[in-house]
Amino acid sequence: MFDMVAKTLFGMEDVLAAELSELNAQNIRILNRAVSFTGDKKLMYRANYNLRLALKILVPIGESELKSENDLYPYVRSIPWDQYMGVDETLAIDVALKSELYTHSQFVAQKIKDAIVDQFRDKYGRRPSVDLEFPALRINAFLHDNMVSLSIDSSGDPLYRRGYRFKQGLAPLNEVLAAGLVKMTGWTGDMPFVDFMCGSGTIPVEAAMMAAKIPPGALGRPYGFQKWKDYDKDLFRDIEKEGMIEKQKKNIYASDISPEAVRLAISHARNAHVAESISFTTCDFKEVTPPAGPGVVLINPPYGERIIPENINELYANIGSKFKRSFEGYTAWIFSGNYVAMKNVGLKPFRKIPLFNGQLECRLNGFALYSGSKKASKQVIS
Repeated sequence: MFDMVAKTLFGMEDVLAAELSELNAQNIRILNRAVSFTGDKKLMYRANYNLRLALKILVPIGESELKSENDLYPYVRSIPWDQYMGVDETLAIDVALKSELYTHSQFVAQKIKDAIVDQFRDKYGRRPSVDLEFPALRINAFLHDNMVSLSIDSSGDPLYRRGYRFKQGLAPLNEVLAAGLVKMTGWTGDMPFVDFMCGSGTIPVEAAMMAAKIPPGALGRPYGFQKWKDYDKDLFRDIEKEGMIEKQKKNIYASDISPEAVRLAISHARNAHVAESISFTTCDFKEVTPPAGPGVVLINPPYGERIIPENINELYANIGSKFKRSFEGYTAWIFSGNYVAMKNVGLKPFRKIPLFNGQLECRLNGFALYSGSKKASKQVIS
């Protein structure tokens, strides 16, 4: 058993912790944009392969106090790096800084690299080289205050790179963010799911993969741990065989006004092997006719940042009107970074979840569109 840290996006920590609990991780502890836990090598492989909300799985290897900037090099050099990589292999170093001792991450990365390669040169007469794109060992360094924490990155490329999205739309969502939004709605695949502003399809594709229990790693992406000295190929093959992918239900409805966006979304759904469960349509959202509720509608409308409608306040007002007219019995969710435009929806949210889309502060707002005695029209803000 050893310690690990799963990195995630702000606001996704609780949902990620629940995912780790389902994988039987031990000593789960919620951190800032991360969740720490303990487990064995099999759990590390499973976490990389199965977690939808993780960006990276890091394995801490050391932490030390730095009394001055001169302490970093000797501390890094004291670690037995040949336990983790061979002299003929490659390395890369990622640095995050929140320290007064150092102000330039590139300088810190250079110091760490020098300490590692100097150790190898003294011991073996030659040194490993740097490969920023496809290293055998990716090292993560976090300098906070006067402490340095070193980890090795078991994921390699960030885990949001599932492998189904080869071309970006105009304002694409990160796959981890999209999966987190779907999970936060509470949708479990047993009722209609609608996204009438689907763009390049990340939200419906993530929803479909979730409903069919297709692991994010099922599309065959590589992992950092596959280059490690102790990589167990047979163990990872066993993990790839775990689980039972469920038969897909055709209960996800995705549409967009842009024919190009819909074509791209269909391509992404095919790449992810979930095209059978998504009904795609090219149309204005005012023309969407959803199945009868109950159901979930989740949209990520323009914020007025990268995509700028002629009248964004009118757009959000029309979204609210569409909810009230066509989605009785649904739970509606809007993910947006434009708080002013959100007020024009004309519905009172029962939940507001603060999140980020990149560097932009956003919020996921939930609206209950009641059927029966509690009509959606009664939820209008006066």
